[in-house]
Amino acid sequence: MNIVILSRNKDLYSTRRLVEEAEKRNHIVEVIDPLSCDLIIENEKPTILYKDKYLDYVDAIIPRIGASVTFYGCAVVRQFEMMNVFSSVSSDAIIRSRDKLRSFQHLSKAGVDMPKTVFTNYSRDVEKVIAQVGGTPVVIKLLEGTQGIGVVLAESKIAAESVLEAFNGLEARALVQEYIAEAKGADLRALIVDEQVVGAMKRQGKEGEFRSNLHRGGTYEHYKLSDAEIKIAIKAARKLKLPICGVDLLQSDRGPLVMEINSTPGLEGIERASKKNIAQAIITYIERNRY
Repeated sequence: MNIVILSRNKDLYSTRRLVEEAEKRNHIVEVIDPLSCDLIIENEKPTILYKDKYLDYVDAIIPRIGASVTFYGCAVVRQFEMMNVFSSVSSDAIIRSRDKLRSFQHLSKAGVDMPKTVFTNYSRDVEKVIAQVGGTPVVIKLLEGTQGIGVVLAESKIAAESVLEAFNGLEARALVQEYIAEAKGADLRALIVDEQVVGAMKRQGKEGEFRSNLHRGGTYEHYKLSDAEIKIAIKAARKLKLPICGVDLLQSDRGPLVMEINSTPGLEGIERASKKNIAQAIITYIERNRY
């Protein structure tokens, strides 16, 4: 099988591992920068040109689309889909997951538990917004932030008002979310492949940091999910139509809560923590669906 990994950096751990596992199964693998692809749109013959060659021989793609290139990266994935090339994650699912508000709306309708969240259209009544999630402290998140960027913990009403007013002044749309104090700066990451949890870990923010992202200095360790945690992670992935994703959970007094879903999760921390070959599971999923 000819597999293309859409990634801007072939040296990233996740990209390298996917290449290794695909080659072990005797597949031909290329790493292609989606921003270097030209999309040729014509009647009944959509094609992609990359470095003077047409990508008309590709059987399957694995999108590793960063948040900063979501628009064009998903356009490339969509073009492959129009060419009847199998994608491990669809362009629509990536776009849906990148929009935090849209994701939470879908999950809410499906009855998936999550922290109480409020979104308004640049409301001036900041005090009312804060009250809707139970008062301070609150977590304020930019709609399109990733890896902990654009996420602020406001511990007082004055701090929350200042942050929201600053975001409003910049016309940066943000969600206000209740702070789950009992999580103590930790969260759980469940890696889903084809409606199964294939790896899990617990991430802990560094001292004085409420964000547990590994990119922000957090640590990780192996974690065995409870039945309730497995159930909610799989339900969230299914609702957003993400066959491969990372579901981030918070442990609260009222049970596990979905904090966020990542459509292109990194593999380094979770493979090392869980000791599971997640890259292999992804290649196996592609083989099952392509052959």
